[in-house]
Amino acid sequence: MAFRIALRTAAPALAAVALSLAVAQGAPASAAEHGAIPAPTAPSAVPAHPSARQTAPADDNPFRAMELDGLKAEFRFMCPAGRCVGYWSLALTEDRLKRHYQGGEFFAYAPAKGEFGFFLDTDIAYRTVKDPRRVRLVDSDFTRRNPRVEIRYGDPDRPRAAEVVATATTWM
Repeated sequence: MAFRIALRTAAPALAAVALSLAVAQGAPASAAEHGAIPAPTAPSAVPAHPSARQTAPADDNPFRAMELDGLKAEFRFMCPAGRCVGYWSLALTEDRLKRHYQGGEFFAYAPAKGEFGFFLDTDIAYRTVKDPRRVRLVDSDFTRRNPRVEIRYGDPDRPRAAEVVATATTWM
């Protein structure tokens, strides 16, 4: 009973605060339309899924200390079973995507130890992929444990003979 009374007393104050915030947020937009202040710019990255409302701080990028050649770090969202999760991954740059690839598969390889990594497609891990747009390497034990990780194209059964497409190197 006491909770209901407190809620009834606080409800008008909460409604007034919410209304004043809505009006205050609308004022800059109205002023921008009339040239009084510059219009706000759109955010640079929009989440891939409408229910994904989080944003990724730039300092959370686990790849920021790596030297990337042919790879770029991207913050993305996946929504398995309707629950969205944000994650950082490495993907091929546009110039590497434009190259013509034929007769092989992409795979992640650590030449120092001869280890293979996995690519992530939504929430499924693949050892190899044929489409360069599906090359997506996530922050994992594989990338942390190996100072140099290479994306190679060719026959995964003969990794040393495959073409090095991109690299990620951690300098220690």
